[in-house]
Amino acid sequence: MFVLSGYEYLLVFLILCSLLPVLALGASALLAPKRRGSLRRSTYESGMEPFGQAWIQFNIRYYMFALVFVIFDVETVFLYPWAVAFHRLGLLAFVEALIFIAILVVGLVYAWRKGALEWS
Repeated sequence: MFVLSGYEYLLVFLILCSLLPVLALGASALLAPKRRGSLRRSTYESGMEPFGQAWIQFNIRYYMFALVFVIFDVETVFLYPWAVAFHRLGLLAFVEALIFIAILVVGLVYAWRKGALEWS
């Protein structure tokens, strides 16, 4: 039936993955409340009434914390596959991982000295 045998499961998987978002959006459109009003369009933030404009300037500390978090999150993502295959990689891969960690430690020391980790 198929020209490329063995890919039937992949085709079924792709079809299911394509249908799932369509079905979820369709179910949401059918089951969502239809009532429109001013209360529905208001902003809900932790049960408190919003005040002021949405375009306010945030402190740079929030962005610095986010960037430091992303740096170390990416470190974890890159080190996990290396740790899983550590016994097969050899000495060169170990040295490369140490260089990678050293670069990240330099970034951490830089952020620490600049005060990016201080919340006060």
